[in-house]
Amino acid sequence: MRVELHLLQNFAPSNLNRDDTGAPKDCDFGGYRRARISSQAIKRAMRREFRRDELVSPDRRGTRTKRLTGALVDRLVTTGKDEAESLAVANAAIGAIGLKHQSTGEAAGDFKTQYLVFLGQQEIDRFAETCLEHWDALASGKVLPAGTKKAFVGQLDGGKASDVALFGRMIADLPERNIDAASQVAHAISTNKISAEFDFYTALDDLKPDDTAGADMMGTVEFNSSCFYRYANVDLAQLATNLDDDDLVEPTLEAFLRASVAAIPTGKQNSFAAQNPPSFVLAVVRDAGMWSLANAFVNPVRPDRDGDLIANSIVALDGYWGQLSSVYGDDGIVGAWCVDLTGATLATLDSTKVATFRKLVDNVLAAAGGGAA
Repeated sequence: MRVELHLLQNFAPSNLNRDDTGAPKDCDFGGYRRARISSQAIKRAMRREFRRDELVSPDRRGTRTKRLTGALVDRLVTTGKDEAESLAVANAAIGAIGLKHQSTGEAAGDFKTQYLVFLGQQEIDRFAETCLEHWDALASGKVLPAGTKKAFVGQLDGGKASDVALFGRMIADLPERNIDAASQVAHAISTNKISAEFDFYTALDDLKPDDTAGADMMGTVEFNSSCFYRYANVDLAQLATNLDDDDLVEPTLEAFLRASVAAIPTGKQNSFAAQNPPSFVLAVVRDAGMWSLANAFVNPVRPDRDGDLIANSIVALDGYWGQLSSVYGDDGIVGAWCVDLTGATLATLDSTKVATFRKLVDNVLAAAGGGAA
């Protein structure tokens, strides 16, 4: 069983996701230049939404960090252990499992792993508990027996963290502890073609004498305004495997749906405040196949007398869905539901409309859980 999400989201002028030159990311699609938001930026924004307790409880969140040593020391010190000794024990435990780490040079005994590791809070908690169980051996600096090393590595099971289960992880030094992502998130691309626009800005010194002319700072910021097509899916079987707890699959799926719709990258938001929710959301539950609808926009969408950019993008998506259904059939589709801010009558998907996003989520959860929608 898989759940797919298709979103159309029109942003006001913005620079949500920058490249190495500071310009909004873009790409070529269908022979035209399009605005782009990377999947990494979208997933980061989703993980920020996961910090809301009503979506994901703190013990089911992951942490992506190089500072595992510090996280372990914090936990060990709260049990009454000496900070310096805790630091030595934490570094010994991390080294014992083969996870490469090195001194930062910033403070005595301050170490970081060589790359970011993505760990659930429960994993870090259990790792700290295992440090306490083997405290004397770790503090002595002696080589740990194989059984002790195995005990530490065994704690790295994903920790039932929703974001680790959804987005997966790779630990180069411990490939057996890698987790295959249960979700796929596409780069968002604009349904319309774009051209670069620039904002020229100046800033003045508040303490400059009144009789002194001229700006004290000036520059340019590149931006665009685009209607993005976003696509993502979740493999529920892989999600259940990663979580190792069937009771967590439904709340994790609900968190994914809600975080997907709420996720907005933070790039240059203090300058542009492009806080624009999706105008159209289509959710599909399947027991076979997957369809990205990106090719609905091979020909860029334009506003015209019949509809604006958003409305015409929805019409293009609706038409392409109809083409796919006509040619390939809909045997693998368990159910589909959409919400639409425009209120337009759709040729193919009109029967899937529901009044609220809450209803859409309820229908998806019921269908994905085997119930009647």
